[in-house]
Amino acid sequence: MANDRAVAQAQLLVDSRCELGEGILWCDRNKVLYWTDILAGRLWRHDPATGHSQHWQLHEALGCLALAEDGRLLLGLANGLYVADPEANLHHTQLPTQLLVAVEADDSHTRINDGRADRDGNFVFGIKSEYADGRRAGRHYQWSAAHGLRMLPLPMAVIPNAICFSPDGARIYFCDSLDGSILTARYNAADAHAEQVEVFVDLAEPGIEPDGAVVDDQGCIWNAQWAAGRVLRYTANGDIVQRVELPTRHVSCCVIGKDALYITSARIGLADSVLAQEPSAGGVFMLPLAGVTARVDRVRLP
Repeated sequence: MANDRAVAQAQLLVDSRCELGEGILWCDRNKVLYWTDILAGRLWRHDPATGHSQHWQLHEALGCLALAEDGRLLLGLANGLYVADPEANLHHTQLPTQLLVAVEADDSHTRINDGRADRDGNFVFGIKSEYADGRRAGRHYQWSAAHGLRMLPLPMAVIPNAICFSPDGARIYFCDSLDGSILTARYNAADAHAEQVEVFVDLAEPGIEPDGAVVDDQGCIWNAQWAAGRVLRYTANGDIVQRVELPTRHVSCCVIGKDALYITSARIGLADSVLAQEPSAGGVFMLPLAGVTARVDRVRLP
């Protein structure tokens, strides 16, 4: 574990009280944050410069999102990828969406979960299995403007998470949260291919689950860890070099913005007695960072 000098405390930035906050992004053009409250089907936006937050209600659960090259957002709703333009609808309560492609729309027991733009302008995402028997029905896909939807040859999952990419784009990191390990594989974006899957880190802590992750420009992986109240920063060799603690246990995703780490959390599954002790659960937290940067990747749309 990281030494005491590498332990930091994140502070509440937005008291959004999301049931299941996730998928946070930093938009370097507009200098704002976007994230999702998955099960509520809400897209959130926060401007750190003004302190203003707002959200839009969508028609399905919103699992993940990505910035697009043209300034819009790609939204991974329950059973399809959509395009929306929140910046053109800042003064509207409705957010129009345009369907790009349906995804497993004939299966009511799966939905889109974690996803992230790769380094080549494609969108990679995982499917969550909601079968009562807990079967690993979740696949991983890559969507690209050139080729559409292509399945990635990665292990089936129950709760796919932690999707992110090495700085050169040649390696993908991912997990099935229920396994308690983060995996990695060689990744070929052009061919939508992955191979040589291996364990990157094994948390080896019962009840603690790896969740959303991001890679910084030094090649270190920042991973939000569910039920642990923390984000850990790993080197590319899997060594822990920094620990960020939060005042709530259900930590779900993180992103690096301008001079800061931003972290989502959730209230789902927490008893009233726990929420009384963790009133900021479901909020977005922030930790100032010095000398740590991360590339902002965008999806290429048709």
